[in-house]
Amino acid sequence: MTGAGAPTEAFEEHRALLFGVAYRVTGSVADADDVLQDAWLRWQAANRRAIADPRSYLVATVTNTALNRLRSARARRESYVGQWLPEPLFTAPDVADDVAAAESVSIAMLVVLETLSPLERAVFVLREAFGFSFGEIAGWLGRSEPTVRQLAHRAREHVQARRPRFSADRGAQRRVTKAFLAACTSGDLDQLMSLLSADVSLISDSGGKAKAPRRTITGARKVARFLVAVAADAAGWKVRLACINGTAGIVGYDGRKPVAALSFDIADGRVQRMHLINNPDKLAALGIDSAPRVSMSERAPRSAGSHAAPFG
Repeated sequence: MTGAGAPTEAFEEHRALLFGVAYRVTGSVADADDVLQDAWLRWQAANRRAIADPRSYLVATVTNTALNRLRSARARRESYVGQWLPEPLFTAPDVADDVAAAESVSIAMLVVLETLSPLERAVFVLREAFGFSFGEIAGWLGRSEPTVRQLAHRAREHVQARRPRFSADRGAQRRVTKAFLAACTSGDLDQLMSLLSADVSLISDSGGKAKAPRRTITGARKVARFLVAVAADAAGWKVRLACINGTAGIVGYDGRKPVAALSFDIADGRVQRMHLINNPDKLAALGIDSAPRVSMSERAPRSAGSHAAPFG
């Protein structure tokens, strides 16, 4: 398909890929949607007959727009109340079947990506999550290929040193999550502790708009006691097991309104880390009727010379 004469069709063909890039670069569903809206307006206004490769043009547009959004957001996050976490979203079950795809969109990985410079983050996302070539990335970012290679190397080393432990077994994730929910609901502290690693940590993000600890809680007993207390307070909620950012998770609803999301990093049959997000501004993508925003269809076709290896 060419870019001329079919703007909507060409854009929709690549929408999943474009959202996947924008979301991983910004860590925000709302920002990613705004980036796509900006890209759509630019695509409509562009001389599409002069665009030989619509996908390349659109990925370049989205990447640079997302970078600008990220730089602006970084300044705002300096005054954020409490700890900042990415906006969660539902992912299709097929993402969990691909280790690289699941890890690249996980809350834990997005937290690690926050420690990169914006340019390092964009290069890492395009290279590691989507397999684009160094030459493509260099052209899109207006940098030399050696510079992009250096950015990718630096980012990869940084991520490798901080990446979370991650279980690729979706069945094990679901079993642990179901047992976890049952233990919380029943108030069985001992059973709950048996599902947590000794040094488990719970990181929460309320943005100062809901009740949540502003510091990380560490240790199985402390985390278990906190969760049992939360479960008691949330007795009237509807609870849904869901695939959140590529891993098993739980969403709590007050009626039809999402009020909390809990995602897990599970390894060796135990929860290693939890991310609790109850900032109401970050839960719109987890509406009770919301569809998955990320699936395997977003993965970029590998061009010649592209890097196809998963993280690590």
